[in-house]
Amino acid sequence: MDKILFSFGHGYSSQALARLLIPQGWTIYGTTRDAARAEAIRATGVVPVVFPGDGVPEGLTQATHLLTSAAPTEDGDPVLSALSDEISALAPRLQWAGYLSTTGVYGHHGGDWVDERAPLDPATERGRRRVLAEAEWQAIPGLPLHIFRLAGIYGPGRGPFAKVMAGTARRIVKPGQVFSRTHVEDIAQVVAASIARPNPGAIYNVCDDDPAPPQDVIAYAAELLGLPLPPEVPYETADMTPMARSFYAESKRVSNARIKSELGVRLLYPDYRSGLQALLEAESAQSG
Repeated sequence: MDKILFSFGHGYSSQALARLLIPQGWTIYGTTRDAARAEAIRATGVVPVVFPGDGVPEGLTQATHLLTSAAPTEDGDPVLSALSDEISALAPRLQWAGYLSTTGVYGHHGGDWVDERAPLDPATERGRRRVLAEAEWQAIPGLPLHIFRLAGIYGPGRGPFAKVMAGTARRIVKPGQVFSRTHVEDIAQVVAASIARPNPGAIYNVCDDDPAPPQDVIAYAAELLGLPLPPEVPYETADMTPMARSFYAESKRVSNARIKSELGVRLLYPDYRSGLQALLEAESAQSG
């Protein structure tokens, strides 16, 4: 039977998933808002679809699986705003559907541990929009929905090395602040494991085993590069964008026990040290 994934908001994490599925014979349609990106998407083996566009997007009605990671706006989820009726009609025929959300839906917990049973109490507008979007998708009758709450994402092209090498990195210190994070390749393997073992209604936190203060990650990147430690800057006096500062509104340690017990996932990068080491080795091999 054909396996066809339709990916709304085909970005960084969805592209990593596609790299796993395409060699297994999957057909993947991926949306972009920018027609200029279509050929770059096609070069990865994914069929590009410009969305929003006119009518029902190409490939949607043939999909056996659906993944959406499109960020909600102040007007709600952009996919459901445009295609609510079409998604509702398709829902009962789908074998699996996934929504990439964020651990930001849990809000601030003073550094304590949270799991998927924690109440949703976001501290940021982005988190509040994700809570509403999750509920919108959960309300679709017959949709075999799986929600993935992602911690801070890093991976190829998204690491601290460039800023450390450029001398622009800072170790912003807020006492007691910890973040969970996840390598993009671990996101891909978790979603792929869920596709192979569907459990409609399931919610999974996707993060590594080692929540850590952000300044420790920057310091380790500098150590790997053999460069001086970037300066420490107190959070209260740091010059930050409102977006960057909002990340510090929440401190929590996120449990990933469910992806291991239910999906049998063994993390490729269980902590930031192994993840950063692998990134540096890959970047060195490419430049060499």
